[in-house]
Amino acid sequence: MSPRVAPPTGVDHKDRALNPFTNVTAVSERSEQTALVPSFAEIFQEHARFLWRALAGLGVRPADVDDALQEVFLVVHRRLREFDGRSLRSWLYAICLRVASDYRRSARVRHEVAVPEVPDSVLAASQHNQLEASLLFGRLKRVLDELDEEQRGAFVLYEIEELTLRETAEALGCPLQTVYSRLRSARAHVEAHFRRAGQGGAP
Repeated sequence: MSPRVAPPTGVDHKDRALNPFTNVTAVSERSEQTALVPSFAEIFQEHARFLWRALAGLGVRPADVDDALQEVFLVVHRRLREFDGRSLRSWLYAICLRVASDYRRSARVRHEVAVPEVPDSVLAASQHNQLEASLLFGRLKRVLDELDEEQRGAFVLYEIEELTLRETAEALGCPLQTVYSRLRSARAHVEAHFRRAGQGGAP
């Protein structure tokens, strides 16, 4: 059967046989795979907003999210050549998880900053909507703070960032069944919290 890729001009089959490490097909496949990897600028433009939101959901303090995002992209820039081209979102969120974990640990030894001022009592309709969304996100963030790191990562990546189970497992570096178990526990905790809040319990 003829080879998938013809040898280059001037290189016959005998020359290839003398060098068993020469695999034109493998080189071609690697080249095609490399061509699928987006540039750093493309990654930044397409994913910066979602990575910012993921960092906030993963527990990075609002005052630190911009710095954490910059750290994520420094890592992306440094390691982009290592990316195999298979699942960009999983690769990016895996970096996000590590950076968020580092920032949460460092935040425990730093003084808390003052909270922003309370909005004026008279707000436009759009401001009311923004306030409600902000309050809801704040409530969700508090309940996420009660989860352990593994459950929180699974919940944020799957439920909020809408990765697939497989992408979530790749980002977390664990089997699908483990992700499912973490999600089930995280969902039960979050649902119980909002159920209590809806019945007049603690917010």
